[in-house]
Amino acid sequence: MNITLIRQCARQLAIALAIKGLVGAMPSACAEEPAQQVAAVSAPVVSIDNFAFNKDTLTVPAGTKVTWTNHDDMLHTIVDETKSFKSDPLDSGDSFSHVFDKPGTYKYFCSLHPHMTGTIIVQ
Repeated sequence: MNITLIRQCARQLAIALAIKGLVGAMPSACAEEPAQQVAAVSAPVVSIDNFAFNKDTLTVPAGTKVTWTNHDDMLHTIVDETKSFKSDPLDSGDSFSHVFDKPGTYKYFCSLHPHMTGTIIVQ
């Protein structure tokens, strides 16, 4: 089984579990006592296309998982300037995720194409 197939299965399982969790929480919304509402937040995705990251700067709250997805036909990497995170080379269709727990500014680049840069600002 190749890595891409495993990643696709893992993504589909995560989506199915998230949907199940949302559906399971629906009856509590109809209860007489007010239920605590949770805002639906989609995880930010940075697309890699035409040798560029589609978001030069992305601002997120601490604890956010950011995912980069390669849509190019070339390999790319995501490397933090301080080396606090680094992906393996991503083939077309592959993704890499990192959870940003600490506030700060994180500058990253593609080690294979250093002109490709981006910034994550964690608040």
